[in-house]
Amino acid sequence: MSKFAVIILAAGKGKRMGEGVPKVLRLLNGRPIISYLVNAIKESGVTEKPIIVVSPDHNLVQDFLGDSCNYVLQDKQLGTGHAALCARDFLEGKTEKVIIINGDQPLIKAQTIKKLHDKCNETCCDVTLFTTEVEDFEDWRKTFFNFGRIIRNEEGKILAIREKKDSSPVELEIKEVNPGLMCFNADWLWQHLEKLGNDNAQQEYYLTDLIQMAMDENINIESVKINPEECVGVNTPEELELVNKLWHTKINFQGLF
Repeated sequence: MSKFAVIILAAGKGKRMGEGVPKVLRLLNGRPIISYLVNAIKESGVTEKPIIVVSPDHNLVQDFLGDSCNYVLQDKQLGTGHAALCARDFLEGKTEKVIIINGDQPLIKAQTIKKLHDKCNETCCDVTLFTTEVEDFEDWRKTFFNFGRIIRNEEGKILAIREKKDSSPVELEIKEVNPGLMCFNADWLWQHLEKLGNDNAQQEYYLTDLIQMAMDENINIESVKINPEECVGVNTPEELELVNKLWHTKINFQGLF
């Protein structure tokens, strides 16, 4: 049994990116954005072969990445929780911990993934996640307005992650958001993914609802901060342009790839 597995969620159709090429194959500096993430995972040393969740019409992803990754199919687009559950048959009983990452975040560094791995190892808790915090939702940071909000109590303990479409006006003012990088105890993950419901604005099974389940069971949730620049996602042509700008102008990315 391996210690860690990494699941990359890459089955989204990316409708706002236009028809044709899958979102994760859009180009950044001449290379598909998912290639940067796969390389970062391998460089981190967490695993040699991540598992990529793909949709039936995204065989182009497998054609491009070949045998550098393993693949599982999400036959229906029912949300991030359902996507992760699609990997259970492939992974159950084969790994102790599972890191889950969105496939449209090409600026995540290898050392950042290693940082999540180390925190998860250090605490031995069932749920560990990254959060990021911005000073406001202006300028290039406006993309984070669409991220789920991190809800904490007065002691700073995480209570929930509220998706933007389900957030109250007060919650939308919260500047600490969820970039979608999480680590779970594998046994706990598989048991609880089956319990997810879809009573929300999108009628989807949210991976983030596992946080509420953990809270209901009085499970401590550990968190680590990540730089906002690393976790910009690509869901629109404008966000792809932003990632391209960050890739070329931010000093901490220069020479990284």
